[in-house]
Amino acid sequence: MSIRHSRAKGEPRFPDGPRADPAGSHFERRIRSFQPRRSRVTAGQADALQRLWPQWGLDIDGQRTVDLAELFGNTRPVVLEIGFGMGEATAQMAAHDPGTNILAVDVHTPGQGNLLNLADRNGLTNVRVGNGDAIILLREMLRPDSLDGLRVYFPDPWPKKRHHKRRLIQPEFLTLAATRLKPGALVHCATDWEPYAEQMLEVLAAHPDFENTQTDGGYAPRPDFRPLTRFEGQGLDKGHVVNDLLFRRAQHRDQPSAGD
Repeated sequence: MSIRHSRAKGEPRFPDGPRADPAGSHFERRIRSFQPRRSRVTAGQADALQRLWPQWGLDIDGQRTVDLAELFGNTRPVVLEIGFGMGEATAQMAAHDPGTNILAVDVHTPGQGNLLNLADRNGLTNVRVGNGDAIILLREMLRPDSLDGLRVYFPDPWPKKRHHKRRLIQPEFLTLAATRLKPGALVHCATDWEPYAEQMLEVLAAHPDFENTQTDGGYAPRPDFRPLTRFEGQGLDKGHVVNDLLFRRAQHRDQPSAGD
């Protein structure tokens, strides 16, 4: 059953749901690593957005500091996931690890609705959905050392050379992320675009705030906690190579290491 209705000009698409441009023009224009996509929102996704957004959604407006314990209603570890697609893998990880909170950020409205729907149907209380620019979230809304992990799975590879500057995993991004990650926090990236994987490995390995968990300095086997998605399986069937990277946030320079 369709719940679509005609909207007056300027009327929000989902009055109680995510805002179209939460940060507005409050922040400087910059090169963005994401490109908002417009696609059809199903009735189930729209219903989830309307019902659940006030409780489980977060508009990234950059205007306040987020208390993660208040957002989740507990003090469990929080992992930030940037770009979750339709949310199937996120929901699986949340179900398999209920002791970890996942703040999942994307700009794709159908995916936001789908993840909320999956969380609701499966009784997942450890998922919150962020709407907007993850850079603004990290820079303006999260406290230092507030995150226990960062996940970036299959980000847009921006394959054309002139677009490489749009790739998310860059030294500047890692410097910002390091300020919000606790020492020892795990950074997990995965991509099926080999040139981007090579860039990720090079940039992460060169950054002083991160250490490769692999003793050989290379890629990591896919950990059990990252589900094999349908999209990934289709790529593997076509001969695509998926590379995982597992790095840890290094100890602060003024802190002794665990072995000292």
